[in-house]
Amino acid sequence: MHPPGRPPVGDGLRSALRWLSAEGRHDAAAIEEACRRFDLSPLDEEFLLAEARRMGAAAAGDDPESPVDPEGGRTQ
Repeated sequence: MHPPGRPPVGDGLRSALRWLSAEGRHDAAAIEEACRRFDLSPLDEEFLLAEARRMGAAAAGDDPESPVDPEGGRTQ
């Protein structure tokens, strides 16, 4: 249970993710704005920045978590 008058833990991060998606932006400036708007912690900001980098790498085909076939190429 959360203290009265305070949002549940993680609610700010969820709200920031919704806001970023609605804005259609996941760049550092948008993440910084989301952190200010939703009073996120530095740890939350680092998480959002890391996810934005991961999403950018995946979109560019450089996702280190995507499977690699035996010949060394990425599988889709």
